[in-house]
Amino acid sequence: MINDQFYSIEEVAKLLKVAYLTVYRWIKAEKLTAYKIGKQYRIKNEDFTSFIKDKKYK
Repeated sequence: MINDQFYSIEEVAKLLKVAYLTVYRWIKAEKLTAYKIGKQYRIKNEDFTSFIKDKKYK
């Protein structure tokens, strides 16, 4: 897990060209897996890739 790449909500929002709040809602709806570290969420690269491939964002 140390070598895994993680994204912040802001980074995912920029990559998908959506609002921060949209990504946050996907996390809350359990469409996108994220890990809460302190007060921030982090999205694992593998989970993000799976999310895109499954087209859960549509």
